[in-house]
Amino acid sequence: MKDHPKIRLFNVINGIIFILISIIMLIPIYKVLVDSFDLSSAYGMRLWPKQFGLAGYESVLSNPTLYRPLLISVGTTLAGTFLGLALSTLGAYVLIQWDMPGRTFFANFLLFTMIFNGGMIPTYLVMKNLGLTNNLLGVVLLPAINIYNLVLMRNFFEGIPQSLFEAATLDGCTPMATFIKVVLPLSKAALASIGLMFAVAYWNDYTNYKLYITDSTLYNFQMKLRSIMMGSDLPQANGGATENTVKSAAIIIAILPFMILYPFLQKYFVKGVNVGAVKG
Repeated sequence: MKDHPKIRLFNVINGIIFILISIIMLIPIYKVLVDSFDLSSAYGMRLWPKQFGLAGYESVLSNPTLYRPLLISVGTTLAGTFLGLALSTLGAYVLIQWDMPGRTFFANFLLFTMIFNGGMIPTYLVMKNLGLTNNLLGVVLLPAINIYNLVLMRNFFEGIPQSLFEAATLDGCTPMATFIKVVLPLSKAALASIGLMFAVAYWNDYTNYKLYITDSTLYNFQMKLRSIMMGSDLPQANGGATENTVKSAAIIIAILPFMILYPFLQKYFVKGVNVGAVKG
């Protein structure tokens, strides 16, 4: 079968599959969105709210017990994303130094840790001995070292023409000056895409808080969201909002920041990940 010059069978089938997957993923989100505006007590799937109102969002946003978890989520996300990007870019820059002794050994050692790790209990014991349990520093430091992101960044850096490094050296730039003045400005796509992955991981972090944080005053918004969904810490419903409305509104507030942010970073995200993935 000869392919049409503009439309290929694979592209059509691939497009249909991804459209179906997108619809399957969007239906639950849309249901929660509708429920967050629906003040009626009726359950089920609806295309629009039966009784529209903003009381669910008012109940969540006016609850002072949610302010601290929300600020903790914002603070740890910003700090963790910055730290993760710093470690990933610096580590990747070291690994592209072709004349560095032991470069291959360190690269393979890092890749080894992607397959084998210490496990949950040894990691907990290390965190405890370092005094990082019940400490927000622990939940910031632990996810900051992500070998997958480091490898993506390294592959992206390897795509930068070697002539630019040589030109910077001839101009008298030190390795760190080359990193700041040449490498980082050319890596905006990679920084945006990997930074977004770090930010999503920190914002949605639940497991590390569950394992290493027992002080409820240090819980992030995801931990608080679980308490809301379980009904043990449900905000007081105002203005006719039902329990289901309040829970749905809390879920939408949790996912809203990245629903707004992602469209602006999408072109960088696709470009950065693709460049890092096809090289190596």
